Amino acid sequence: MRPDHRQLIEQRLLEQYPRFYRLAYSYLKNEADAQDAVQDAACKALRSWKTLRETKYLDTWLYRIVVNQSVTLLRAKSRWGGDETELENLSVEDRYENTDLLRALDALETTDRTIVTLRYFEELKLSEVAEVVQMPLNTVKSRLYRALEKLRNALKEEA
Repeated sequence: MRPDHRQLIEQRLLEQYPRFYRLAYSYLKNEADAQDAVQDAACKALRSWKTLRETKYLDTWLYRIVVNQSVTLLRAKSRWGGDETELENLSVEDRYENTDLLRALDALETTDRTIVTLRYFEELKLSEVAEVVQMPLNTVKSRLYRALEKLRNALKEEA
């Protein structure tokens, strides 16, 4: 690993912060918690920069760290009974617009929600999503299509 990989990680963290924040927020539903998760993930990434095998996997490596940190914080929060900030209190750029869709996403299993969020909100390729969630590509595809069907049904019920 060359020393410039650490600089590349720093640069990517700064460039992609809004995407990492949105991803963390989709789990935690709290502005401060999402910021904490991204900050903790950035620290972990910078501490373990030598574990990045190839720079072409940098984005998926960082997404995986953010997802893992968000899930860890979510588990700790649920264990200690944290409070949640309402969607209405956030500015438009800090949240996804469709609250019905958000409710339907929240009803999905964590892994399915991650797959849908990474694919459609963060616009990752399916192969990149498979890397982040550490599942075979075909498994990701089938879970994605099942999750989309659940979302479709939930949104029909809302209408």
